[in-house]
Amino acid sequence: VQLQASGGGLVQAGGSLRLSCAASGGVFRLYYMGWFRQAQGKEREFVAAIRRSGSITYYADSVKGRFTISRDNAKNTVYLQMNTLKPEDTAVYYCAAKMVPTGLATDEYGSWGQGTLVTVSS
Repeated sequence: VQLQASGGGLVQAGGSLRLSCAASGGVFRLYYMGWFRQAQGKEREFVAAIRRSGSITYYADSVKGRFTISRDNAKNTVYLQMNTLKPEDTAVYYCAAKMVPTGLATDEYGSWGQGTLVTVSS
């Protein structure tokens, strides 16, 4: 499956952004989806993941209560709604897809999007 992330940009602290990740070339509803981020000079880290039906989600502690992952299987798209953004949320955000439900919070995904930059100013 090919993934195309979009929706990044510059936002002030406390603001909101919604990232989108459009999938093509595969049966989207069969994939478990994740969002990861990588800040400059740091390792890539898990942000959120969602199971195939969308009914179960997982979050990193650092974003719990502020970010919401969702998916629309009819549109082959997964979203990341980010609210109450902080400067420490500044990073390149990547979406990823895998076909097994194990290790959703690790970077062991088979397909990755190209990343979209989110910059939060203080």
